[in-house]
Order: sequence, then structure tokens, then C-alpha cells
Amino acid sequence: MGAKIYVGGLPYSTTEQELSDLFAAHGTVASVRIITDKFTGQSRGFGFVEMSSDDEAQAAITALNGTQFGGRTLTVNEARPQEPRSGGGGRGGFGGDRG
Repeated sequence: MGAKIYVGGLPYSTTEQELSDLFAAHGTVASVRIITDKFTGQSRGFGFVEMSSDDEAQAAITALNGTQFGGRTLTVNEARPQEPRSGGGGRGGFGGDRG
């Protein structure tokens, strides 16, 4: 399995095919996913690309980080694992007997 790359600063109109084509110049693209808003379906301006090897991923990061794409500056780096989300919500820290 290759390295997963975070790509931020994408124009909202970018398609997964365009993103794949951009990274294909630097190696074999295993998968591409643009993150969309779950309610509107509109792009959130970032996505993930998985390259077939760590060397290709590093070459793509080096070549594309800070470059212009569709009038916006890309942020390209190694993806970090998603942080676990804390559940909860609720009503704050009031507790005990008021009685």
C-alpha cells in the first residue's frame, strides 16, 4: 500500500479526475477522493490522493506543495490519521444537587 497525501486549497470546482491527472505526472495514482459537504454535496476544498509507493508520494509532495492550481495555492503533505472525535455535546459542566 502506498502513501496517502492530503491536498488542501483545491478550487471547489475540481473533479477527482483533474486531481488524479495532476498527481499522475509524479507516479501511479492508486486512489483519489475529494471531500464533500454531506448536506450540499459541494467540495470542501480538500481531498486525499494515494500513490502506489512512498517514493512517488514524496516526489508529488515536493513537486506540488505551494504550487498554483486553478488560481489557488495548494497545500500538499503526508496525510495524518484522523483524530478520534469526542462524542458528547450535551449541556456543559453543571452538575450535582441544587437542592
